This record gives sequence, C-alpha cells and structure tokens, in this order.
Amino acid sequence: MTATLIILCLSAILFVTGRIRSDLVAVCAALALVLCGILTPEEALSGFSNPIVIMMVALFVVGGGIFSTGLAKMVGSRILGLAGHSETRLFVLLMLATGAVGAFVSNTGTVALMLPIVVSMAKAAGMQPSRFLMPLAFAGSMGGMLTLIGTPPNLIVRDALIQAGYDEHALGFFSFTPVGILCLAVGIVVLIPLSKRFLSKTAQSEDAKRGGKSLEQLADEYRLGERLSALNVTEGSPIIGKTVKALNIHEHYGVSVIEIRRTLQQRGALLKRVEQYAVSEVEIAEGDVLYVSGAEDNVRLFAAECQLAVAKKQTGRKRLQFYDVGMAEILLLPASSLAGHTIKELDFRKAHGVNVLGVRRHSTYLLRDIKDIRLHASDVILVQGPWDNISRLAAEDSEWVVLGQPLEQARRVTLDYKAPIAAVIMLLMVLAMTIDAIPIEPVTAIMVAAVLMVFTGCLRTVEDAYKSINWESIVLFGAMLPMSIALEKTGVSELISNSLVSAFGHYGPYVLMAVIYFATSLMTFFISNTVTAVLMAPIALSAAQAQDLNAIPFLMAVTVAASMCFASPFSTPPNALVMSAGGYKPVDYVKVGLPLQIVMAVVMIIALPIIFPFHP
Repeated sequence: MTATLIILCLSAILFVTGRIRSDLVAVCAALALVLCGILTPEEALSGFSNPIVIMMVALFVVGGGIFSTGLAKMVGSRILGLAGHSETRLFVLLMLATGAVGAFVSNTGTVALMLPIVVSMAKAAGMQPSRFLMPLAFAGSMGGMLTLIGTPPNLIVRDALIQAGYDEHALGFFSFTPVGILCLAVGIVVLIPLSKRFLSKTAQSEDAKRGGKSLEQLADEYRLGERLSALNVTEGSPIIGKTVKALNIHEHYGVSVIEIRRTLQQRGALLKRVEQYAVSEVEIAEGDVLYVSGAEDNVRLFAAECQLAVAKKQTGRKRLQFYDVGMAEILLLPASSLAGHTIKELDFRKAHGVNVLGVRRHSTYLLRDIKDIRLHASDVILVQGPWDNISRLAAEDSEWVVLGQPLEQARRVTLDYKAPIAAVIMLLMVLAMTIDAIPIEPVTAIMVAAVLMVFTGCLRTVEDAYKSINWESIVLFGAMLPMSIALEKTGVSELISNSLVSAFGHYGPYVLMAVIYFATSLMTFFISNTVTAVLMAPIALSAAQAQDLNAIPFLMAVTVAASMCFASPFSTPPNALVMSAGGYKPVDYVKVGLPLQIVMAVVMIIALPIIFPFHP
C-alpha cells in the first residue's frame, strides 16, 4: 500500500510540474508498479486492451474525418452566422454550437476547429475575440457531457459501473444528456456577466504571429479570381481525349490552362470524388472543368472553337479549391541561377510540375504576360501545382526559399464535397450506439465508423488517419488505467473510501457525494481530468457500495467534477489551447473559471441525485 501511494504521489507531482511529458510519467508509473511487484506485466499492460482506449483511438479518427471534410466547420459557421451583430446572441449561439459539436467530437478537436471561426467572426462583427475564446473552451468541455463519447471521463465511469456488475445500459449514450444540458445552461447564465466583466479586452491574436499567408489570402493578393475563367468541356468537344501539351493552347489562343478539375460520381450523388490536375499530360475528358487565364476575348474564342461552355462568373475565393492542387510563394535567393532568365525559359511546369501564376517584385505585382517576365534576385514567385510537387520545392533550397508553411496549409484544406458522407457515417454511428435493437457494441460501432471514414475518402490517406490520433493521450490513458487496479489490489481505494464514509457518511449521501465531487475537482487542478477520473471512479464506487447506495450519482459526480474544471489553464487541453490566442494570463482563468466552477458544483450536487436517485 505504501509503495502504491508513493508512486501515485510522485506521479501527481510530475504531472503538476510538467517537466516530463505526461505520457512518459504514466509509462514510468506503470513500470514502477511492476518492478515493485504490485502489478504483473499483464495487468500493467491491460489498459491498452481496454475498450475505452480502443474507442478513444477510433474516435480520434472519426473526429479527423469530420474535421477534414469541413462538416463541423460548416455547421458551426451557419449557426454562428445567425447571430448578426448582437454580441449576446453571438455568445449564446457560440456556446450552443460548440456544445453541440463537442457532444460527438473530442473537446480538444472541437475547440481547435471553432477557434479560427470565432476569431474571424468576432473581427468581422467588430468584437474582441478574447471575449469569446475562453467561453469557447469551457463550452467544449460542457458539450462533452451531452453524450457518452463526448469526453473520456464519461467512458471511464461507465466502464467502472459495468465492472461493478451494473447493466451495460445503466449509462447509455444519452444518459448524460440532461446533465450536459444543465451544464450548458449554467455556463451560459454565469459566463455572460463574467466574460463581459473580465474578458472584454484587446488581445493580440496568435494567428498574426505565426507567419505565412493562407491560400485564400494568396488568391486575393494576386487577384486570381479576376484573372481566371472556368470552362466546362461539353459533349462532342474536339479537345476530348487530348492533352493540354498536345493541343498547344497557349500558342494558338494566348490562353494558359491553370488547372483541370474532374468530378467522379460513385453510386449516386452522395459518393463522389473531385480530382485536380495541374500538369499538361492529363487527357481532357467530357465534364471536366478547365480553369484558364488570359484575355477575355481570347478565352471566348478558345471556348467557341473548342465547344466549351463558359461557367457562370463566381468570386475567385468560391471557385478556387485546393484539394489536390495548392499554391505557395517562393523567394529567389540573391545568388540564384534563375535570376536573369524568363519564366518561359525556366519552364517551371516541365522542370518542377508547377505553374507560375504571378511574380511580386518589392510591392509591385507582375501578373500579365507572365511567360515573358525576366526574374530578378529576391523576386517572389507564386506557383501552383500538386501538393507533392510543392513539397519537393520546399526540399530544394539552393535556389529559393518557400515562404510560409504551405504543407501545413495543405493539411487544413477541407474536402467539403465529402461532408455529406461524414455526416451519414456519424449519424449511423450514433444510431448504432443508441438503438438497443441494433446488436452492435459501442466500441464496434465506433471502429466501423473510423474505418468507413478512411474507405470513403473523408480522410485522404491511412497516414492522415494515424496523424489524427493524439498518441500521447492514448499512451497516457492506457498506462494510467492499471493504476486503478493497483489502488484496489493494495487496498488504497478501500482505505480512502472507508475514510470518506466514516468521516462524512453519517451526514447523509448528499454530503458524501459533495466530498467526492470536491475531491475530484481539487485533483483536476493538478492532474489531467482523465487521469483524475481513472483514480476517483473506483473510490466513488466503493463509497457508494459501502453505504448501500446507487453508484450512478456518485460516478456522475466524478465525471462532472473532472470535466468541469475551469480555474486553471492546464486542467484541460481546451483551456490551454485558447490561452495564447486570447492573450489570457492564468489569473484570468481564476477570475472567470473559479466562480463558474463553484456555481457548477453547487448546482450539480443538488441536481445529480434528482436525475439519478440515490435509491433507484
């Protein structure tokens, strides 16, 4: 027992100091329990085979698919667009939208997705982003209480309940929903005055410090929307089956084909794939859309002679997409051998598989007759091509430097045409987990959804699926889960629960539950909410059983207290995520988060036994 307590205390201290990665601390704690003979190697590794960990891995992949298709961003943007110019309405809609997304996606991912949306909308409305970013983080945690999969502590307390012999449906998918709704309601009411009082300040957005321009900014800066025309290849066009290179379109018409975009329908309108080509060797097919640059008269002549339909005029930002093809700026080095040569002589398309869309010389943009531009040292060239080719440009640093982070920009491009598929997959996953008539275990439903996200192309590659997984969190959870086995095996859980019962049990179940709630809340100040739930769940369960009470309200107190920790920027990842972007200091979390956390605790201690009675 003493060794277990020492290992637990040392782990907690290391978690708090943060000098060693949390996943490494968890692994070392598991090894220490094995070396001390408290756990067998099989017991120490049992956490990695736990359904909770497997569910978390699959949920990261599902969340990655939802993010990469832009589904969550699309829904969030539309809901937030209803706010108009009312700051209070925007605040309420922000909380509700974030909570709704957080019910099905990890709270960290939800906040990461909503953060740029909130910043841009706040600036567009003339409001201060710092007013909304901390409530955004809190709403992500509150939304996690709406469903079983919303936050890891929910899964942990459900697993503890099942291990104790309760029916697996005792805490179903939507059993948490009343608690989550109450959390959101309390959060909105309390945060409206607190955020106005303490968060209405000007904060420098971190986005301005990162450097690099977004793809939309590049498109606007080089006026691509004004220079591009879209032409649809119709049936019977003489250019079908021929390549751009063979047609020699530029020489005949003075028009440059920048991109070929092709939409492939698969099994109806829902399943489709959009392919983009920026090379001249691709054979043109019926239904392709050619994006061309040139004088309007030349474009119309080309369209008329080749039986092409001029697409309806749109803004460049709406027309330009970057699924497979992207853009980047490259800066010629002073000693570059490219200086003195024209764009035509260098033939970037043949040499590097990219097109040159424009040249910036100091503050002047050279956008006409690009092929005849003679390059100077320190010119900035805007190139466009497949992301793989741009990646190779970044590796060739002897002649130029690629500006910004184009590959990071590529990872942010959403496959918005896949959003309906991601929505269907998520809906089917939720239905499989909520309808008892469907004989599929939750972990199976989530794993199937994760695999479907890859097979349907909601995630570009299997590598993207792996990258969507936060492996540090997985290792942390898997390594810390056996700690609860050690606490029970050595009698620590029983000792703590007996101490709580003997000290507070005679005051009634409300007081006992309140003590467990505040103990959990206090621990979450120092260690992650998931680890806290792992450690406190067996203690709460033992305390309830010792009093012959229903364990559900006590375990719910653990998961709510672990998730509703707002007074520290390091208690939950969402809190830390918005700290720099909002320009917050730790004292700001105390000013806003601590009052909210106290009010939430009082409300939950009163409400939980009403929703989940002590004597069912």
